[in-house]
This record gives sequence, C-alpha cells and structure tokens, in this order.
Amino acid sequence: MSDFFSVTSTTSGVRNGVLKFRNGSEVKTPTFMPVGTRGAVKSLSPELVKSTGAGILLANTYHLHLSPGEGVVKNGGGTAQWMRWEGPMLTDSGGFQVFSLGKIRKITEKGVKFRNPVNGDVIFISPEKSIQIQHDLGADIIMAFDDVVDLHNERHRQREAMERTHRWLDRCVKEHQ
Repeated sequence: MSDFFSVTSTTSGVRNGVLKFRNGSEVKTPTFMPVGTRGAVKSLSPELVKSTGAGILLANTYHLHLSPGEGVVKNGGGTAQWMRWEGPMLTDSGGFQVFSLGKIRKITEKGVKFRNPVNGDVIFISPEKSIQIQHDLGADIIMAFDDVVDLHNERHRQREAMERTHRWLDRCVKEHQ
C-alpha cells in the first residue's frame, strides 16, 4: 500500500483500513463523511458532527470559490478552522457542480467557462485552478478536476469526457506537485 492508506483487515469482503495524514491524525475506514458544502454542515454544530463518528468532512470547491472565495477561507485559517472542525478535510474538484450548470457552461480542453448563477459574472476553472483553489481551502484530500457527462443526454460525449478527464488529471498532478 502507501504511507497514506493501509488495510488493517478484510472480513467477508469488507476492507477496513486507516488513512494517515501529514499532521499525524488518522481516520479509520470505512468512515462517515458529512458534506459541509459551503463551509458548514447544515443544522449541526461541529460538536454534533463529531458525535456522529464522522472522520472527515467534505467541502465543495465550486461553492466556496464563488462565495466567500478561497482567499477569505485561506485567510481564516483554511476550511477546517473556518468550520471549527478538528479533523481532516476533503474537497471535491468542482467538476460535478460545473456539470450541473448545463446550459450556462462551455467546456474546452483548457477548462470550463460558466456564468455565476447568482450575479452573472463569467468564471473560468481549469484543472490547475481547481487544484489551486483546493490548496487555498486547506484540504487534506483533494480531487482532480473532471469532465462529467450526463449519461442520458450526452452519451455522444462519454469517450471524449473520459479522455479529457485523464488529460486533466495529468495537469492536476503537475499543479499539485
């Protein structure tokens, strides 16, 4: 395995393991990972979230980029401190949210241009920008930006999107390094 993840046991096809983070914290897997889309788990205090047994919180790159902005979160100590969460944070890439914008987005090899649904501003997110945003958010686990397709209405784009996602992965890794 790796220094980041190790399998501790396998029973009846269920794999248990441990994620080990740079700061020394560990999370047993499988784990419950609540979603704090905009920097908060709706209707739950950090103490209540912890009482659920959650090991990691997920924050949304796209939504935090739009508001309050990754610079604000970074200046506030990163997403975990912003949320008053004492455990690891995972950020998604923003790819699914960009996908959900449907008709107000344009996907190219360079990235995705779309209009902010709140104020109409033109926004551009490239694979590199997605990684930069996630770094600024202070994530412990980051995701590569992906070209997500609608399986019903975009079947003609499936191969193109998969191949683009692989090329974008290379760009994400390079930016991360």
